[in-house]
Amino acid sequence: EEPRPAAVPCCPLPSRTCHVARSDRPRSCCGMAMAAFRTAKYQPPEWHRRNAGIYCEALAASERAERGRAEAKHLVKHAAASAQRAQEHSRSTLGQRLQDIHFWRVELQKEIMELDAETNLLAAQKLRLERALDATEVPYGVVVDNLECRERRQPPDLVIDEVERQLLKEADLIRDIRDLLKRTIIQATTQIRSNRIQKENCELDWSDKVETYDIDDKCVSYCNDSTDVQFHPSSVKFEENASTPKSWAQFSHDNITSAEQEKLASVQLRSLINNIIHDASEDLRMQRAAVNEAFDNHCRELGDAKLRLEQHLKQILKDIGDEEANIVNLKKAIRDKEAHLKVAHTRLFDRSFRPNVELCRDEPQFRLVSEVEELTVFLEALKRKLMESEQNLKNLEETRMKLEKEIAVKANSIFIDRQKCLSSRVRYPVDLEVASYK
Repeated sequence: EEPRPAAVPCCPLPSRTCHVARSDRPRSCCGMAMAAFRTAKYQPPEWHRRNAGIYCEALAASERAERGRAEAKHLVKHAAASAQRAQEHSRSTLGQRLQDIHFWRVELQKEIMELDAETNLLAAQKLRLERALDATEVPYGVVVDNLECRERRQPPDLVIDEVERQLLKEADLIRDIRDLLKRTIIQATTQIRSNRIQKENCELDWSDKVETYDIDDKCVSYCNDSTDVQFHPSSVKFEENASTPKSWAQFSHDNITSAEQEKLASVQLRSLINNIIHDASEDLRMQRAAVNEAFDNHCRELGDAKLRLEQHLKQILKDIGDEEANIVNLKKAIRDKEAHLKVAHTRLFDRSFRPNVELCRDEPQFRLVSEVEELTVFLEALKRKLMESEQNLKNLEETRMKLEKEIAVKANSIFIDRQKCLSSRVRYPVDLEVASYK
């Protein structure tokens, strides 16, 4: 508030008393006749008194004018000094305001650039996630194809083995990784949107700061000699929606704080994305190695089983040959014994026609009967052995067919696991983390 000009104390004017000598002349007899002339005019005392009053008023007016000039001079000097001080103070205040605006403008600009750079880095990480998600399609297709191929195994080998368990585990792992990558992509998209919204808020605040800085800088350049200054009485007021310095600084501080929080969340999300891709790549690599190892072990087991079956088949074929030769020998032995039996039967038959007392139970008769009994026993034994040999040959033939079928089944299983499955797994990405950069 400007100081008021010092008031000049008022001094009362000195009063002047004019003494008029009273006339002692005798009154005229014609006073009544001259009454009209006397009443229309002033008397000399009155005239003197009036002049004295005019002099006093003139003196008082002169003193008041002098005192007013002194007060006006003092007021002009004081008003000029006060106006100069007020203008300098306003200029200094505007300069300080310019520094505050510049500070927040620089901070906002720095935050905008950092947030924009962080958003670009996060967008690159999101692109890596999308590429990693695309790269999981081939492994998943390979796993599904392996499972479908192994469904074409023949029933003896159609078992839930370690390979199938590892393949199912790999399929579940890839599905989980794909779901995780999709959720992370959505999270990255949301974070990018938040970054851009916060960046836009900071840009709006920065833009307002730039415009305000130009306005205040223009106001600082104004002086009394400026040609573009004029009266704006309506501007001398406080707007209802005007902010306070505290709320003004708090607004920018809140914008920067929010931007810092979004930037920190973006940095943490980028680190999380790196860990997710790395861990997913390691899990896939380890599971791929486990599946390949299971395939190798199973193919080796199948190869060993097929080799053992082939060895057994070779032995069975040899046994079949031996058994066939044995059957031939048994049949030949039976035929030989039947020939001997025919001879003995014929001898006994012919000796039964001996006449009278010649029909004797002699030694030859006992020998022939004993021979027939021995030959009959041998024939029955040979026939039983022939039946056993024929049954053994039949069993050997069935075993041969089973072995040949099992060998074919094992060969089919080896073909599926080695030629179909393992050959298709060559297209399996070795490293998901590397694939995310391609």
